[in-house]
Amino acid sequence: MMTVYTVIFFITGLIFGSFFNVVGLRVPIGKSVVTPRSHCPTCKRYLHAFELIPVLSYILQRGKCRTCATNISPIYPVMELLTGLLFAYSFSRFHWSFELIEVLFLISMLIILTVSDITYMLIPNKLLLFFFFLFLIVRFVKPLNPWWDSVLGAALGFFVLFLIMIVSRGGMGGGDVKLFSLLGFLLGAKQIMIIFFFSSFFGALYGLMMMIFGQYNRKTAIPFGPFIALGTIFTVFNAESVIQWYMNLLS
Repeated sequence: MMTVYTVIFFITGLIFGSFFNVVGLRVPIGKSVVTPRSHCPTCKRYLHAFELIPVLSYILQRGKCRTCATNISPIYPVMELLTGLLFAYSFSRFHWSFELIEVLFLISMLIILTVSDITYMLIPNKLLLFFFFLFLIVRFVKPLNPWWDSVLGAALGFFVLFLIMIVSRGGMGGGDVKLFSLLGFLLGAKQIMIIFFFSSFFGALYGLMMMIFGQYNRKTAIPFGPFIALGTIFTVFNAESVIQWYMNLLS
């Protein structure tokens, strides 16, 4: 039965991933997520239901619009598949628990903000505010132990990245700072510092690879949001072992 539930969560994640793409692409530019209907941005043709099947439609259409043959961004199937896999894995790890709800909310936010940051280099305040109220309810129902760890985590998340933003003279965006503060509120001080470590590590690794392949220079803008998301997912799913490793590293 657990296998059946896991498959259901995977399919649910695919569907939500498709919606998260819409939110991440429309909200930052002030568009409604309801209207207009999904359409090709080039020829403006409204898409039929069979063209909106997560991942599968992209494969069957070979990544192109059926009318104008414009390439469809791979961000659509990638985020749909990633959301499906993360939803399924979340259920396999946390089963029917309150932690599952927390993680699903967290994944939802990270997917949406990753789409937004990759596309527009922007993490919208309205999305952060929406998830702040959602996480506020989560922490009201189940506060961290001690409860003030949320306050400390939010403060650390804000000031660490705010200091980097000042020192780097804009190398870090204000949206990244607010996102980190929000993550600190939800996860607490210890986990936010671990997330900072791994986010920086993944970001530096990506920058190094870009330099090796000649795709990077000092003027190249790289969104940090996806690396925050990656560091967060890695930390949350490996919390106990990662925290123990991190504490041993500091000792």
